[in-house]
Amino acid sequence: MKKASAFEIVAARCWNLLNEGRPFTPIFVIGAYLLYHVRDLSEPSFWIAFALGLLVGLPVFGLYFVYDFPLFLRNYLWLPIVAALVLWRDVPLDLGLYGTALGLFFFFTVYFWGTFYYHLRIGTSWWNFRRFWKLVLKNSDSTSGNAQEQMPKFLLLLFIVDMTAQGWQFDGEQTRLLYSWTSYACFVIGLMVYTWVLHRYLFDWKPREIATRTSNVTVPKKGISDKVFVLVIDGMRKDRFEEADAPFLKKWRAEGTEYTQMETVYPARTVVCFSSMFTGTYPREHGITSNMVWSLGIKTESIFDSLRKVGKRGRLLGIAHLIDSMGDDVESVTAVMHNDKADRNIMERAKLIMTEQNPDLLVVQFIATDQTGHSMGALYDEYRVKIEEADRLIAEFAGWLKSEGHADNATFIVCADHGQADGIGGHGHLDEGERYVPFFIHGPAVNRGVKVEDKHSLISVAPTLSYLLGAPFPDHSRGPVLMEAIKARAAAGIPGSRGAESKKA
Repeated sequence: MKKASAFEIVAARCWNLLNEGRPFTPIFVIGAYLLYHVRDLSEPSFWIAFALGLLVGLPVFGLYFVYDFPLFLRNYLWLPIVAALVLWRDVPLDLGLYGTALGLFFFFTVYFWGTFYYHLRIGTSWWNFRRFWKLVLKNSDSTSGNAQEQMPKFLLLLFIVDMTAQGWQFDGEQTRLLYSWTSYACFVIGLMVYTWVLHRYLFDWKPREIATRTSNVTVPKKGISDKVFVLVIDGMRKDRFEEADAPFLKKWRAEGTEYTQMETVYPARTVVCFSSMFTGTYPREHGITSNMVWSLGIKTESIFDSLRKVGKRGRLLGIAHLIDSMGDDVESVTAVMHNDKADRNIMERAKLIMTEQNPDLLVVQFIATDQTGHSMGALYDEYRVKIEEADRLIAEFAGWLKSEGHADNATFIVCADHGQADGIGGHGHLDEGERYVPFFIHGPAVNRGVKVEDKHSLISVAPTLSYLLGAPFPDHSRGPVLMEAIKARAAAGIPGSRGAESKKA
């Protein structure tokens, strides 16, 4: 399987400017306004008026860049539009501008993204737009495909820019404005207060953070596992996993320890989740707050840094986006391939890494389930089928590891980084289907047939890996080690508690 090329890495970063909702909004407003006024681009007066419109609109641009409006909060985005229309009811509306913007938005999301882009990248049908338009209207995540959030944002911004640009009539030294500065200042201040109140008093579903560093156990001097494999089925919903015909993974789950209330982090974006899983802490500390990574590299230690301290090695096999977070610890894979081949190729690459590098920790990101959810929806049969394919591939991979001697005293963690909501496989705002993920641990040092019902967080992955492999906790690790899964004899370092005991069990 090919590595992600330098071009693909750069292209992935550029795509995030259009994919992530925050940068998309200003880019789209500017682009739509210029396209609508394409005939005026040669006029210096147009550019002066346009620049003034952007300058006047800057406080609102900034406010909408800083604040997402998660889930039901997006319904409140229409009230500022109503207030603006009432406050400046005498301003003539250029309906052509707003119609053009809406047309461009749905062309971009439904056809360019949902059909053309996904056909070229993962081989979806040229007719995918027939389903994708419904997914865009339902979608609730923090991307540009969240129509219910993006539409009121860009319509209000276009109104402010156009109202300002129309109001400045350049005729010698004569200029006039269609509204007073006082009314606009009051509107902006009111919008800021309104936004703050909404997020302060209604935005209450973020996971509660752990305030202290990892301290529930001491890392054993010698690890209790020779190797650990973390198999991440990206974007796998918990309820759809239960519906899937996945006999191998469900057998492993029954033979190991399952965490039934394993919670992802906020925002539940792939690069954010992986960064939290392998640093043991939250986005505010490791610095990765979306898939759009403005400053490359995590700001804290990762499990890979911890392993280097004790002469061990870990590798993360994943898509190009993850390089932005964890750099050289990532073995990148190209995401430009037919989705039916993606996970098979990833598994073959994982075998190659084990053969050539033999790391102590290998993290494998299976991407086909997530990509199917994004392109075709998480509540359709195609999504469940990808979970079933991942089950068969992991069964094959586990058999190969056993035949090659890599699984003799290995621990396996199987999980998702986040789930997916309705719409275009939405994840980010912790809508239904996103928040709790499948998570279970299997291996000779793991308790059999245990279900842990208490709530836990994916930030426990890194410290648990440290404990299993005998490496220090990453410096900002906050998650507790998942000791409910560890056999008492293995935790105590009693001879015979690993190989022989596991065979008897």
